Amino acid sequence: MSGKSEGPRPPRASRSPYGGALLAPPVGPALPEDVRTSLSTALTNVLSAVLIVLLTVLTPLSAVAAFMKLEIGDSDRFVATTAPLASDPHVRAAITERVTDEVMKQIDAGPLQDQVRALLHDAVRSFTATPAFKTAWTAVSRATQNATEQALSSNHDNGRAVTINLATVTEQVKRQLVHEGVPLADRIPVQHTDITLLEPDGLGGWLDLVRDLQAAGIWPAVGTLVLALAAMLLPPRGHRRRAVVATGLAFAVGAVVLFVAISMGRGLTLDNLPSPSDRSAGRAVYDALTASLRTTAWSVLSAGIVLALAAVLTGPWVRHRRLY
Repeated sequence: MSGKSEGPRPPRASRSPYGGALLAPPVGPALPEDVRTSLSTALTNVLSAVLIVLLTVLTPLSAVAAFMKLEIGDSDRFVATTAPLASDPHVRAAITERVTDEVMKQIDAGPLQDQVRALLHDAVRSFTATPAFKTAWTAVSRATQNATEQALSSNHDNGRAVTINLATVTEQVKRQLVHEGVPLADRIPVQHTDITLLEPDGLGGWLDLVRDLQAAGIWPAVGTLVLALAAMLLPPRGHRRRAVVATGLAFAVGAVVLFVAISMGRGLTLDNLPSPSDRSAGRAVYDALTASLRTTAWSVLSAGIVLALAAVLTGPWVRHRRLY
């Protein structure tokens, strides 16, 4: 053994199976830390912006989906919402006109036709102010909810209109007039008499969208909240305030879109109804049912504006101004 210490050996070049050395692959210089940070920040900001755009679209859609599930799909809530319509003057007038017209088509009173019509009209109008009518209206509302849910079901045939069946009202009026001894009252026919509230065929492609949202239920609303949180938390700390402002504005814009959708839905629903009395009753029912949806739109609009303002008013530039 030699007493001399051996120094580090140079690395051997790998050999090719065909003889000759293989060159080591070149290694490029690593990206500087600040460049990698800038790229990461840019990517997270872009992803946050995409989520905020999706949030603007999902806000009205999720509100309608939850409305269809919780308001239209719940029979007890539907009945409770439409119960005050038993005292609505437009609904009472529409029912009075429709029952009177349909009954008089089946009665021939000769020269007393006008007098009988006036008597029947007054009797129906008086009946719509009684507790018995409110009881009958509850049964009518429950049947209407079932018809609405069937019309909006994807498994249901197109073309089935949503109607209010007034046969119960006609039967009650007939019973009252017979009890009072009104002539010809026993000849009043009790048959299917209705007021049309919705013509699904007139909604076109919008009906498919409503059906899809009804099937989705509350899950789009859950997804919207998750997207909002992700959009605010994805950017780095120095950029989150702007993301919070943008998220609040996205909620506000989505609420405005929801208001527009409610107005458009009202127009589409009423324009396809066959008669003025149908449109009068349909307007009252539509406004009553969508009252909770309009409240949701106002709540989302307010929350979005408050969120954006809170982020702006707590920004560093506001604190800087306070120092001076």
